[in-house]
Amino acid sequence: MGEILQWTYPADAALSHWLRNHPNLGARDRSEVAEAVYDVLRHLRRYRQFGESGVGPASRRLAILGLAATLGAGELAEGLDAAEAEWLRRVSQIDLATLPRAVRGSIPDWLDERLGAMDSPETLIEALNRQASLDLRVNPLKAERDAMLAELQQGAGRYAPVAMPYSPWGIRMEGRPAINRWPQFENGSIEVQDEGSQLLALLVGPRRGEMIIDFCAGAGGKTLLLGALMRSTGRLYAFDVSAARLARAKPRFARSGLSNVVPVVIDNENDARVKRLAGKAQRVLVDAPCSGIGTLRRNPDLKWRQHPEALAELGQLQERILNSAARCVAPGGRLVYATCSLLAEENEAQAERFLASHPDFERLDAAGILAARCENLKLEGPYVQLRPDVHGTDGFFAAVFERKKKGAAAEGSEAAEAPDVSEGQGEPA
Repeated sequence: MGEILQWTYPADAALSHWLRNHPNLGARDRSEVAEAVYDVLRHLRRYRQFGESGVGPASRRLAILGLAATLGAGELAEGLDAAEAEWLRRVSQIDLATLPRAVRGSIPDWLDERLGAMDSPETLIEALNRQASLDLRVNPLKAERDAMLAELQQGAGRYAPVAMPYSPWGIRMEGRPAINRWPQFENGSIEVQDEGSQLLALLVGPRRGEMIIDFCAGAGGKTLLLGALMRSTGRLYAFDVSAARLARAKPRFARSGLSNVVPVVIDNENDARVKRLAGKAQRVLVDAPCSGIGTLRRNPDLKWRQHPEALAELGQLQERILNSAARCVAPGGRLVYATCSLLAEENEAQAERFLASHPDFERLDAAGILAARCENLKLEGPYVQLRPDVHGTDGFFAAVFERKKKGAAAEGSEAAEAPDVSEGQGEPA
C-alpha cells in the first residue's frame, strides 16, 4: 500500500511489480493481497477517515480494513493486538448512512460535485465502487458465441459464464480465472473486453473491403473486433502514439488470425502519415484519451490520480485528435468519437464543439444505431451514455458523425485549399 499510495505508477503496475518481487507467495496469497489492495483503493477516503482514530502506521490500518473487508475480521484475529482489534470492532459498527456522500462513496470532492449533478448519483457511485465482472468477447472470425458459451459452461462452469445482455459476441464471467492459460485464449478465439467497448464496433459498422482507421488503438481490443467484422478484408489502420502499447497489441493481432491490420506508431495527431490518408477512410474510430472515470470499477486508483486541472488539458487533446481524425473521413463516411468517461466536458461538450466547428459533418443518432442491433438496450439519443449501475458496463460515451457527401464543395474557397477529399477511395500507396 505504501508504494501504491505514492501514485508514481498505476496501481496494477505497482502491484504486479511487488508480486514479481515476492515469488514465494502462493496463488491464494497473491489473490488475497490483490483483492485487499483494490478494496482499499475503492474505499480509500472512508478508510483514511476511520484510520484517524487508530494507532500505529497509517498504511497498516488501511491494510487491516482492506483485509477485514475481503477476508472477514475473524481471519485477522491472530495478527492484531488488543488495541487494533478494539479499533476495528469500533469502526466496523459505524453507520455508513451517517457519513457525507463523498466519504461514504470514497470519491474526491471535485468528482462528487460532477457525479452529484447526474441522475441517481448514489447508485452510480455505489456501482463504480463494485468490482467489475470479467467480460470476454469471442473472435467472430474463429468462433460463434453460443458454441463458445457451451464450451466454457462445460469446462469453466464454476465461473458462471453467461451471454451478455447487449453485445452479440460477449460472455460474462464471475471471479478471476487465469484465462491467459486457456486454449481458447491462446488460439485467439476469445479476448478480454468490456461490453461497452464491444458495442462501439456496432456504431462503427465496418464493412468488408473498406479502409478503416482506429485512431487511438491502444492495446488493440477494438481493432481486433473491427478487423474480424471486416472478415480480414480491406485495410485497417491501428494508429497510436505509444510504440509500447502497439507492441503489446501485436501478439493479440497474431493470435486473432487477422491479415488486414496495419499498426502505425504516429508522433502526434498531425503526423504526416495521418495527413496522407486525408478523405480516404470510410470509417474512423476515435476512442480518445480521457479521464477514465467510467472505468473506476477496474481502475479505482484513477479517482485519486486524476485531477480537475488535468481535465482541461485532456479536453484540448481530445479536440485536436478529433479534428485531425475528421480530416481522414471520406465524403459519406462515418466518424465515431468515444470515451470511457462519464463527464460532460469530455463527452457531450466535445461533440457539440466539434459539430459547431465542422459544418461538413452531421450528427447521427448513435442511440438509435445501437437500439437497432440490441433490442433490449434502452438509451436516450442522440448520444450513447452507458453506466455501470444501469447497463452493467463501464461508463462509456459515444457520438456518431457523418461527413456530408457534398460538404467539401459547399465550403467554397476554403475547400480549394484543403486536401483533395474527392480523389479515389482506394488504399494509399
